[in-house]
Amino acid sequence: MIRALALLALLALGSQAAAVDCRNVTFEGEDYAVCEADMATADLRLFLNDARGDRLGQFGAVDAMLAGEGRRLAFAMNAGMYHSDRAPVGLYIENGQQIAPLVPGAGPGNFGMVPNGVLCLRPGRAEVIETREFARRRPACTFATQSGPMLVIGGKLHPRFLPDSDSRYVRNGVGTTAEGTRALFAISRRAVTFHAFARLFRDHLDTPDALYLDGSVSRLYAPDLGRSDLGFALGPMVGLVVAE
Repeated sequence: MIRALALLALLALGSQAAAVDCRNVTFEGEDYAVCEADMATADLRLFLNDARGDRLGQFGAVDAMLAGEGRRLAFAMNAGMYHSDRAPVGLYIENGQQIAPLVPGAGPGNFGMVPNGVLCLRPGRAEVIETREFARRRPACTFATQSGPMLVIGGKLHPRFLPDSDSRYVRNGVGTTAEGTRALFAISRRAVTFHAFARLFRDHLDTPDALYLDGSVSRLYAPDLGRSDLGFALGPMVGLVVAE
């Protein structure tokens, strides 16, 4: 009986380890860190506030909160743009509860460079959905964060991206496979253009839909890669949760 329980525990740990694969990749001469979540086993969540309603702000604060339920982060990243009080700019859903509404139209800055989109997480499925399509479908997301612009829409790059743009930042984003079974998160090592970053998702990671999460504030927590990026406090964060 004890041997059987030990085997089950090892199998569970193996399943959790397989739920995320973080690796360094080089594409077109630029270096990126990529973390891939298998939605069949991944416990992928969004985080904004602690139990008292205070902003978490840092990966370490999320980890400390999870420790109370015997869990920890295996991977995390900033997950969308936010106001000065670190409230989400667009739609934000956590544990099925809508905290901020969908912003349907164009606006200032990168967020308003339509088409923008929504990362929608449901049990066993992750989707990047263009905002107008999201408003039409209204899927029942367990977690969702709106950001922008879209990087890749149905296999095509955002129409406003220029190959020779002089706008370069360290950028991070997320793409999902056509079946919604895998979510791939990427962050550049150096400053890159939107066009180059979008090509990574379309041509190397093979995700037909991808969403920009942010630039310059982009941060990654990936112990397998020796990454635990520090900086000023964040708004929404996405993380993959495993047992201690």
